[in-house]
Amino acid sequence: MAMDMPASDALDATFLALAHPTRRAILARLARGEASVTELAAPFAMSQPAISKHLKVLERARLISVGQDAQRRPRRIEAQPLADASAWLERYRAMCETNFERLDSLLHELQRSRRRAVKRKRR
Repeated sequence: MAMDMPASDALDATFLALAHPTRRAILARLARGEASVTELAAPFAMSQPAISKHLKVLERARLISVGQDAQRRPRRIEAQPLADASAWLERYRAMCETNFERLDSLLHELQRSRRRAVKRKRR
């Protein structure tokens, strides 16, 4: 997580940023390499100021950073906040998986019990 932002705030900022499809599309584009605001705005039917607002949200969440390349200020993706969100989600995925395995075992046991009961009735 970011050093100057509490872990829960950083996680909140990450999920807030990921909640919008335009911002997810921007991140997908940046996953292929850095890009300028103009390059990031090109595929969208929105103004450059609107794209800039989305970029600000991504920057506040530290999902992207701004570089300096002569006149350009290319944006690049930052992996750590995504890794932190993934680790947080993974804990819950593992818990859900364990619960599903327990439910599956219970269903199998109920099916075995039902088959035994049917066999006893036939006798």
